[in-house]
Amino acid sequence: MNRILRKRTLAPNVTEYVIEANDIVRYAKAGQFVIVRVTEDGERVPFTICHSDKKNKTITLLVQTVGYSTSVMETLSEGDCVADLVGPLGNPTDLSAYKNILLICGGIGVAVIYPQAEQLFLQNKKSDVIIGARSENLLVYKSELAACSKNLYIMTNDGSVGEKGFVTDKLKELIEKESYDCVFAVGPLPMMKAVCEITKEINLPTIVSMNSIMVDGTGMCGCCRVTVGGETKYACVDGPEFDGLKVDFDEAINRSTYYREIEENHRCRLRGKKDD
Repeated sequence: MNRILRKRTLAPNVTEYVIEANDIVRYAKAGQFVIVRVTEDGERVPFTICHSDKKNKTITLLVQTVGYSTSVMETLSEGDCVADLVGPLGNPTDLSAYKNILLICGGIGVAVIYPQAEQLFLQNKKSDVIIGARSENLLVYKSELAACSKNLYIMTNDGSVGEKGFVTDKLKELIEKESYDCVFAVGPLPMMKAVCEITKEINLPTIVSMNSIMVDGTGMCGCCRVTVGGETKYACVDGPEFDGLKVDFDEAINRSTYYREIEENHRCRLRGKKDD
């Protein structure tokens, strides 16, 4: 049984779940994900493993409530179970070739960045971290990241906490005075594109996670295909991480807008609102 042991709200529509995962936790590594099926007749939804606790045999997931399955999951309480939990899936992160790493995340991308920061901390390679959001109430894991990073920089669009601006503003500032040998960026596609445009100018190795475009997590649906270095890859089976300097972000961004109107109508129905 995959029982929810702890559940807490971290930000509007962002919930942390600590779930029993006896078998998964034995093999889970930073960068991997699981597939959750909330109910027996539900859809398969991929979520990054934000933390794995081998002693207590649990994994932690950060879930943003945006669609039907995550809305159903939000109704569950501590002690309830999800129908299925499969993993770990995807290729684990390998940052062994780098010594001075800068981690950057926007929004729910912290679910990917935190396990990286935690792993580097355990390897005595503490990283610098930039996190960003529109406002303070949308930032999560600030204290957790501060505890395992060398320096934590916070950026908000409205300046409600940290510095006012975007993560790319701080990136430009830091690369002028720090000798990073790798940048790891996770967040909305436009944000990752902007980061890579900056790092490409100085040929700074940049890794991005394309987990946000995954759907079924097995490569069967083809929805997470992305062009990397002129070749078609699938985020779920070939990634979810790729060389950001080779990713065709324009193609990925254009594809992500194909069903925007249909998705918005669906969200309206979930909220009990009628279509215009």
